[in-house]
Amino acid sequence: MAATNFKTENNTFRKLIGNGLTYRIPRFQRDYSWTNEEWEDLWSDILGMLESDGETAHYMGYLVLQSADDKSFDVIDGQQRLTTISLIVIAVLKNLQRLIDNGNDPEANKRRADQIRQTYVGYLDPVTLVARPKLTLNRNNNHYFQTYLVPLGHLPQRGFRASEHLLRKAFEWFDKRVAEYLKKSTGDEGMRLAKLVEDVSDRLFFTVITVTDELNAYKVFETLNARGVRLSATDLLKNYMFSVLDRGRETDHELRNLEDRWEAIVGRLQSENFPDFLRVHWNSRRSFVRQSDLFKTIRSQVGTPEVVFRLLRDMEEDLDTYLALSSPESSEWSKEDKQLAGVLKTFRVRQPFPLLLAAKRIFDAPDFTGLLRATVVISMRFNVIGSYSASEQERKYNDVAERVSRQDLKNLGPALQSLRGIYPDDAAFRTAFAEKTIRTTDSRNNRVARFILCAIEKHLSGQDQNFLSDAFTIEHVLPQNAPDGWGGFGNDDADALMDRLGNMTLLDAGANRDLGAADYARKRTIYQQSGFAITKKLAEDNAEWTPERIAARQNWMAAQATAIWRVDQLG
Repeated sequence: MAATNFKTENNTFRKLIGNGLTYRIPRFQRDYSWTNEEWEDLWSDILGMLESDGETAHYMGYLVLQSADDKSFDVIDGQQRLTTISLIVIAVLKNLQRLIDNGNDPEANKRRADQIRQTYVGYLDPVTLVARPKLTLNRNNNHYFQTYLVPLGHLPQRGFRASEHLLRKAFEWFDKRVAEYLKKSTGDEGMRLAKLVEDVSDRLFFTVITVTDELNAYKVFETLNARGVRLSATDLLKNYMFSVLDRGRETDHELRNLEDRWEAIVGRLQSENFPDFLRVHWNSRRSFVRQSDLFKTIRSQVGTPEVVFRLLRDMEEDLDTYLALSSPESSEWSKEDKQLAGVLKTFRVRQPFPLLLAAKRIFDAPDFTGLLRATVVISMRFNVIGSYSASEQERKYNDVAERVSRQDLKNLGPALQSLRGIYPDDAAFRTAFAEKTIRTTDSRNNRVARFILCAIEKHLSGQDQNFLSDAFTIEHVLPQNAPDGWGGFGNDDADALMDRLGNMTLLDAGANRDLGAADYARKRTIYQQSGFAITKKLAEDNAEWTPERIAARQNWMAAQATAIWRVDQLG
């Protein structure tokens, strides 16, 4: 991002609001949503700051603003904080108005109220002499804010949105807190109220990032998210889509239709999952786009209301498939499809998702299941065991997805042939498997190892085992907590070999607990009585347990795995 496209500085609330600048929450930004928990946290921070030994300033985090002229700003991120601080100022004005109404130094307090209002709430335009608000809320909240809260009038409670009720409740909550603060302190009440506003405005400060357009705002979002600051790129994408309709002068009916359908999609996904869904959806129909380039690409290709609604319809078409891949257990897919999608979830492999979305739209049910099964095999060979770089694999999946979407590839056979480049052959897979180490102390790795062992068990005995069952566990023959010299293994050998797949088998949970770090002779006796074919075979084939026997067993397991995880059409 070019240096001329954004600037960063630390500003107090006074410097932000207490001048001729104005701030606007974009029309289609989310509504006000803070509740008691956030109000209490902010007020507690303010009170702590005001104590004699309190901090001299309190950091309020990042604000992301967009402006073309450095005079008026769209609030891309930070609206909840700016709105709430403005409500605190209005609550102070309400308390000042009570002093005036009660005849408590009315002239001085009126001057204070006028000055606070002009500085922090609104001011007279020097040309038109029309009052202009410092902060304009979104289309759902601004009317209530400007009509009822800012003038300190009667606050009606019926026939309003939930977010408007939250605005009223926030104002009433801070009105009470300011009144309590006034009672607990001494001195001239009007002066203390004015001092409260001064302290809040001078000692609350933000890191303000100002950008020139939506694309730079999106890049800022990515940077801040990479640093652990939670911002909503979903909101920014939404605002852009609605701005396209706004520019096209669409009717309120069309805007409401888009909003309702958009919120339904985001609601089913949860906001934090939306950017991933959007990218998977986009790449299932078009040329490959990286996450960092997604917003720029959308902005270049989605520029008319017709294209916005087409994108919306396409997202609605793909949503169920994406959700079924992400949460297969709650989907309405067939038992086999749910199991296969569950394996991808266990592997944490998402690279095939664009292709699977495309195939779900185009293929018949048997071909889709066949492709889903093939992606599980490829994931086992390429990602889980081979640990190859996923970047080229992702591009290959997307290339095939685009061809399926265009219906250049209309069924399973040609699609599989197109995936040959990311299908490690038998020799490569067998070699990688024979050397594989999986540290099962990691929960994901533990599930993967259980899945592999259960699949080999089924290959031997024909018995299906639920790899997530609590009835059995992974048994490390050379124990993970082996005492020094266990079985004649040196410490270096023990560290290197205990997480090899050849050192693992399945055992009933109770038997595993009882064995602990017992020697191999005792373990072998228990293994011989096991109901698991894979464990009985281990005991039958190995009179002792040595580094050589671990390697030999893992080579045998590699041969079984090569037979289990294969796509016959790919050789």
